This record gives sequence, structure tokens and C-alpha cells, in this order.
Amino acid sequence: MANNTVIVGAGIIGLSTAYYLSGSGNTAPQSIHLVESASSLFASASGYAGGFLAEDWFSTAVAPLGALSFRLHKELAEQHDGRTRWGYSRSTGTSLSDGRGSARGDDWLRDGGSRAEVTGKHEFWEGQGPAWLTKRKGQNMEIISEDGSTAQVDPRRLCEFLLSEVKARGVHLHHPAKALSLSKDMRDELASIRVSEDNGEELDIPCVRLVLTAGAWTAQVFKTLFPSSKKTIPISSLAGHSLVVRSPRWSAEHEEKGCHAVFTSDSGFSPEIFSRMGGEIYVAGLNAPGLPLPASAEDAKVDDQAVEKLKEVATRMLGVPGEEDDLEVLRKGLCFRPVTSRGPPVVCRISDKNLDGMRTRTGDGGGLFIAAGHGPWGISQSLGTGKVMAELIEDRPTSANIRGLAI
Repeated sequence: MANNTVIVGAGIIGLSTAYYLSGSGNTAPQSIHLVESASSLFASASGYAGGFLAEDWFSTAVAPLGALSFRLHKELAEQHDGRTRWGYSRSTGTSLSDGRGSARGDDWLRDGGSRAEVTGKHEFWEGQGPAWLTKRKGQNMEIISEDGSTAQVDPRRLCEFLLSEVKARGVHLHHPAKALSLSKDMRDELASIRVSEDNGEELDIPCVRLVLTAGAWTAQVFKTLFPSSKKTIPISSLAGHSLVVRSPRWSAEHEEKGCHAVFTSDSGFSPEIFSRMGGEIYVAGLNAPGLPLPASAEDAKVDDQAVEKLKEVATRMLGVPGEEDDLEVLRKGLCFRPVTSRGPPVVCRISDKNLDGMRTRTGDGGGLFIAAGHGPWGISQSLGTGKVMAELIEDRPTSANIRGLAI
């Protein structure tokens, strides 16, 4: 059972952790287990997020992790043909305003919260903006990203790549399987985790290193496994709808010039529109703060009115005025992003004093670790989080300063 590691949550944070842990050379891939309860993989934020990446749009506490992750995204894409396999591309971040001189809102964005309310002051120059964006009189556009500091991926395809890589190395995937309880050995140290599988059978998996990466469900998983613990995991959920559409004004020819991210305000909310490789344009920004977290990701019910509102915005901003709507809706989505009230995510080891009387082995031999709460930056910060989590688990110095992310 030496150093058996169980990662609860097989979204992009869990997969990134498994990827770097199984490739470290210090942990046998066959000793790593991924446990995912949702019947469909990537059924929430990991599959329905926009996939926008930034290098330096973060608050001080998260800045080192953000920069590390951006570099790892670039390196991974260069090593494994990310452009073809998961749509990795350089992107240009832009702010679109109605010309009335409203103040920029990207301070909010850089603090790790919403990417909304980004507006600009500069005049739009022909050829600067994306070909798929409808240009209207009086609108102003500003480039808000430094050259080479933003990029774009398809998060679902990136997750699929990471999963295929870790499975090829020998990492085990238990899916669908729900974490039920933990067991201790004679020294009161964490020894195994019990999970229920889809066929109703229960399985005990040897476990001395436990990692919780269950996104918006992380606090619930902690409470299930440590029911008497007084420790509160400060992670909640923020629901948001999205659309993926296809436009004849965004084709392979346009992709050669790179993707664009457009942040603006329209119809009482702040749309975010990202062009992605493969002829897709992602439209989101319509959040539903009051929508409760479902028991499982696949139980999320898309609100038709929210989708229609996004479709109206897409038609207005991506369509051709006076002509028939030529946008093809490829996918409607509702995901629950894990958020924290403080802004930055939780990325740390949890002290044994918070584990309801259970102890874990010291050093790289054991421990409970949590990585969740990345808000709108989960995809961007995923690889960096996986890298430092692997280092934490193996009790090695981390590649980025994450002291400000502990609880």
C-alpha cells in the first residue's frame, strides 16, 4: 500500500494532478486512483468552461501560480501538438464598450473573480478586431492583453488528452464511483477509502494520500469523509450558462491569425465571447448566483430563458445586421464553477488536527490535500495547480509560491 494516492474528482484539476504526479518519477502511476462520481465525465466546468488562458491577470496571491500554469500550457502544447489535439492557440484579449467612456472593470477580473465589466476607451481600428464580431457605430475596442500573454484551448479536449495520458501510464479510473467513507489502520492513520460503484458494489481502495479536487462539490466530499470535523472548506458554487456556436465568419482561414477574447456589456449582463480552434465561438457571462448546486453535475438543468438571452446576444454581436440569422448552435451548457469568498483558490495540505481524529503519515508518505475554488480561472490555472499539487504530495519544494492559497 506504499504511497497509494486517491484523487476524488476527475475534472481538469484532478487530471492535472494525476498527470504531473504520475510523471514525476517518484510515484508509481499504478498507485494512483482517480474517483469520479458523475456518470458523464467533464459534465461541469471542466467540460463547459470557455478555455481562456492568461499569464498575468491575477492578484498577488495567485500571480505565481498563474504564470507557472500559463508556461506549462504552452510547453504541453508544444510537446504534444496541442493546436491539433485540444485547440491551443494564441489569443488577443479585447474590451468592447459602447463609447460612453465607462471605466475599465478588469481590476475585478485580475483579482480572480469575474472577467466581466471590462470596457475600453480607444477607437476601433480596422483589422484589429476579430472578423466574426459585428462592428457598430460608436463602439470602442481596446486590446487589454500584452502580446503573448493570453491563449485559448478547448477544455474538454484538453481533459480528454490528460485522461488518455494518465491511463496509458497505468493510473486507475473509477467511474462512476462515489466516495463513501474512510478507514484507519491500527495507528489511527488513513489507510483506505470506500467507494460505491455504478453496479452497486462497494470497493475499498488502499489510500494514504487523499486529494480532493471535486470542484464545486469539494466541500460536500470533505463533509462526507470527515463528518465530525469542525473545519469549513470555504468553497461554494457559481452557476453560469453558455453557448457554443458556429459562424461562417470564423473559419480555418481566420484561425491562422489567432483567436480573440471579447469582454463587453450587453442587455444587463457582461458577455464573454471566445473564438476557439475548430470553427467554434463560445458565448457566456450570464451567471445565476442563486441556482443551487445539484447533487451531481449531470443533474444540472439548462434554463431555456437564459439560453435564449445568450442566443439573442450572439445574434446581435456575431450576426450580420439586416440579414437572416446564420449562426449554428452547437451546444448549450450550464456549469457550476467552484468559487471562494476571498477570491483565490484553495491549494494546500490540510492539517491532521482538522481531520476528525484521523491522522495521516508525515512527509511524502501521506496527507490530505485540497485543490479547488479557482472560479473563472480553473482552466487557466489547471496545469500549474496540478504541478504544485504533485510537489506538495511528494513533500518537495513547489514550482510556484502558493503560501497565500492555504486555509
